[in-house]
Amino acid sequence: MPELIPLYSIKVICCNCEEEFSTSRVRPSLKRAIRRDADFCSYYKEENPDYYVVRVCPKCGFASTENSADKLVDWQRKAFNEQVGTRWKTRDFGEKRSWELALESYKLALICAQSIKDKDRIIASLLHHIAWMYRYQGDSAQEQRFLRYSLDEYVKVFENDGMGGNDARLMYLIGELNRRIGEFHSAVKWFSRLINDQRITDAAMIRAAREQWALLREQMRGEDIDPDALAGI
Repeated sequence: MPELIPLYSIKVICCNCEEEFSTSRVRPSLKRAIRRDADFCSYYKEENPDYYVVRVCPKCGFASTENSADKLVDWQRKAFNEQVGTRWKTRDFGEKRSWELALESYKLALICAQSIKDKDRIIASLLHHIAWMYRYQGDSAQEQRFLRYSLDEYVKVFENDGMGGNDARLMYLIGELNRRIGEFHSAVKWFSRLINDQRITDAAMIRAAREQWALLREQMRGEDIDPDALAGI
């Protein structure tokens, strides 16, 4: 049996210039992660699907994800063109991507999202994915930098449209990112809030918060911090 090629091509309509272009995706049957970090960063034996999340229009340079708007309005097109489009030189991101190309696609998508004032949740996710890209390379300084940026955006999402303060996955993620950047007091606060809020019924996220709280306690003891002095769960 011939070996299955991990990538396949799909057609996408650019939400800025409305031209059709091709971009690659990883076959669903090959999207099996070999392990996953507590903040949902996944690792793959074969091609990494995260490398292909961003679709980049080769004609105008607008980069987006499947969660982005289908079509830009006039003021967004104008803002994108002024900040990005006028400097774009035709390039094709549609084939197999190296780590460098994948990182570039995420940073381009971030600039595009910021230029059109896209949803906070999309910007937070792009920043988080950039942190993962640096984690794959073992660049902890840049990873920490982008984790902080994404954390700020996730908190903004929670404050502005956190589904009535009952978005368990978002609360968990805010707690976990605080733990990862060493903001232990804030991590305790968010994990505690998730576990003790009677309105939250997401058993998987409650269990994950308890597991990370236990890990956090050990982490704090390792740095001579008394976990019971901060909060109790």
